Amino acid sequence: MNAAMYSNANKIKRTNSRRVTGATVLFFIALIILSPLAAAQDIRNEVEHVFAENDGTKIHYAKMGSGPLIVFIHGFPDFWYSWRHQMQGLSSDFTVAAMDTRGYNLSDQPSGVENYDMQILIEDVASVVRNEGQESAIIVGHDWGGGIAWSFAAWRPEMTSHLVIMNLPHLKGFARELAKMEEQHKNSTYARNFQRPNSHESITAQGLAMALSRGDEVLQPIYLEAFERSSADAMMNYYRANFPREPYTSGAFVDLPRIQMPVLQFHGMNDTALLPDSLNDTWDELDQDWTLVTVPNAGHWPHHDKPDVVTNMMRAWLRLHAE
Repeated sequence: MNAAMYSNANKIKRTNSRRVTGATVLFFIALIILSPLAAAQDIRNEVEHVFAENDGTKIHYAKMGSGPLIVFIHGFPDFWYSWRHQMQGLSSDFTVAAMDTRGYNLSDQPSGVENYDMQILIEDVASVVRNEGQESAIIVGHDWGGGIAWSFAAWRPEMTSHLVIMNLPHLKGFARELAKMEEQHKNSTYARNFQRPNSHESITAQGLAMALSRGDEVLQPIYLEAFERSSADAMMNYYRANFPREPYTSGAFVDLPRIQMPVLQFHGMNDTALLPDSLNDTWDELDQDWTLVTVPNAGHWPHHDKPDVVTNMMRAWLRLHAE
């Protein structure tokens, strides 16, 4: 029970000190039901856990709702639960399927950098779409999931009806800013460090859970459980296999076909890892319309920081672009 709930409960207690009514009992039951812990548990109890397969590697995803398929792809560090707000907000009109990308939580964790090549990650997404019996889907990605989403849309346009991105500029724009050797290059030092062979040794499930939950006592054990099941080495293999290297003029981030479907992009303006200058000239890589939503007072996770803004905008944009 948070401070506001406690204050309200005390007011009611003082007002009705001589009689406990049925309404009062119901009020306290409602407080319990609507507590953050209950809300966190609800989404996990509502989803169906499903496994797709890509060349022998099992990819787990959590699924709920009905309607056109949306595939959500999380970034580093995270797991399917990252999309809980959007899944709850959109499942009345869509089938929402949130992946654990390979190496994370309940998905398989193959060893070796070669097993995290971008083309393999693209095929993981395709396996989820096929497993749902669909020819195409709305693809949504954040961070590394955004990189996979941009790449999937570029290389599998026939399987991508719409593209939604959270805080991952178009890969060419990001590589362009890295090549300037200026602020973006400096702020990406962490990513170059992650490319080192032993980088996973400095990562712990406890540290990741604390960072992502921001000390929230409800969220922290949920993330800790997922990260204890995950592979830190696999997390670093995303960087080793795909993050561009100097002089940033070739590789998976640069050699992309044009994007052929409508794009909705969110960017939390307080993100210090991915700076907004990389957004410039994105239109040069797109064949259809681009809707950019900059989100003040949001950081690297706008779908966490401003969940209603993100969910409501996604719903409105998808209605606008309904076929």
